[in-house]
Amino acid sequence: MRENVFFEDKKKLSLMDYMNFDTEGRGNLGEEVPVAVYRLMEYSLREELIEQFGAEAQVEIFRKSGYRAGVYFAQHILDVSLELNEFVASLQARMQQLKMGVLRIEELDSETGTIILTVAEDADCSGLPLLGETVCNYDEGFISGVLSAYFKREYVAIEVDCWATGDRVCRFHVKPKE
Repeated sequence: MRENVFFEDKKKLSLMDYMNFDTEGRGNLGEEVPVAVYRLMEYSLREELIEQFGAEAQVEIFRKSGYRAGVYFAQHILDVSLELNEFVASLQARMQQLKMGVLRIEELDSETGTIILTVAEDADCSGLPLLGETVCNYDEGFISGVLSAYFKREYVAIEVDCWATGDRVCRFHVKPKE
């Protein structure tokens, strides 16, 4: 049996290393994974982080990892050189194609940079029972990362409505970081 040992001189791997995979590696099963499997990983990780580090640290870790993923997504999957309307349309199409959720812009204030957007049918919470708290911290980070990469300035997204709080879409207030 192989030991899982970390050696000090081992190359530090990055998100880019893990995203550079051979799609034929799942020749029989394909690239898609059911939402239940995604949630099993996400929420077991969430519980473990809360147990080890506390709820605030868990939220911060999910936001930061979502941010990292959002920046990667914008820079490697989207075209950040597009005009805003084309970029948003591309983001909407890719999110829907990858079954991440259905993104809609409700408001955009071009003077302040403030955006109110919704994501319906998202992988994180759509269909959850009423839990009494917003749970899409990873999505907060992801949206922040995508928009930060596009606008080339840091953005912060905060979820204000969530399926887990009784709403049927996740609503995010997004603004440039002060």
